[in-house]
Amino acid sequence: MAAVAPGPRLDPSAPLLFVINASAGAHDIDAKTGVIESALSARGRQGELRVCRPEDLQRVATEAATQAAARGTAVIAVGGDGSLNTVAQAAHAAGCAMGVIPYGTFNYFARTHGIPTDPATAARLLLDASPSPVQVAAINHRLFLVNASLGVYPELLQDREAFKARFGRSRWVALVAGMATLLRAQRRLRLHIEMGATVRDVQTLTLFVGNNRLQLEQLGAEPADTLAGTPGHGSMAALMLRPIGTLSMISLMLHGAMGRLGEAAGVESFEFHHLVVRPRLASGHTEVVVAFDGEVARMQAPIHIRVLDKPLYLLRQLGEAGMAHGPGNAA
Repeated sequence: MAAVAPGPRLDPSAPLLFVINASAGAHDIDAKTGVIESALSARGRQGELRVCRPEDLQRVATEAATQAAARGTAVIAVGGDGSLNTVAQAAHAAGCAMGVIPYGTFNYFARTHGIPTDPATAARLLLDASPSPVQVAAINHRLFLVNASLGVYPELLQDREAFKARFGRSRWVALVAGMATLLRAQRRLRLHIEMGATVRDVQTLTLFVGNNRLQLEQLGAEPADTLAGTPGHGSMAALMLRPIGTLSMISLMLHGAMGRLGEAAGVESFEFHHLVVRPRLASGHTEVVVAFDGEVARMQAPIHIRVLDKPLYLLRQLGEAGMAHGPGNAA
């Protein structure tokens, strides 16, 4: 990553702006606002709590980030990785600092940067945190924090939401939904991939891009270090799943469950800074379904996936060596 400009200055007297997704996680709104108000009261700090419905999240986040930049304060995302993505997009564009109070299922972004997954602890600690640059990436015009993908993974996310609506939110529900999707996965992507001077034509069930080292470590799918830096800290990782049969798919799922996905047959991984993906689409079609940080959308081809030069300034507590407290500190 190129040299970064100094982070935004924070006025400790200016109220923090909290953007709260009313539907994120299993906690009700009273519990979420109570956690924040308790932390603010204990420290004598001011805050503005902006609760919104999912359909209003982007607008509310943009307004809050714009005001935070003008007032010399930070916008705080309260929710899961999808909500964090929306607030991060707004904070990155406005140039203000961003804080996180996690309420998601996996909370990869928070955990990677040493932010506690307990909301009360996270709310308390962010009041003493400082803006620190962290790497973010983009898929076409959309920023992402954790991952982006094409192919079967967006289908998996859609199935997961259907399972959650029926059976509730939990990691077990997410796991069962993923298994159901993978076992019926048959659609092959035909992709023309450009990575610098390297050009390839591949067939794959999914192209998964990781900007989060913790998630890759848990999958056991870290690529060999072929570029300066590591995924989430200078580079990103791409995983491709070759078309395979049902028995091989079951074997692959078992490898993934044991954190040994990188050892499974049919999985290829590599590092990159900028990837151009040109899917072979049916006649008359110009869009492809993509996923980023748990959200699903349609985008115009070609698909550009790249590390952004401009970082996101995240509120986190730093130790003497300038690293975030907690595991998974890579920026």
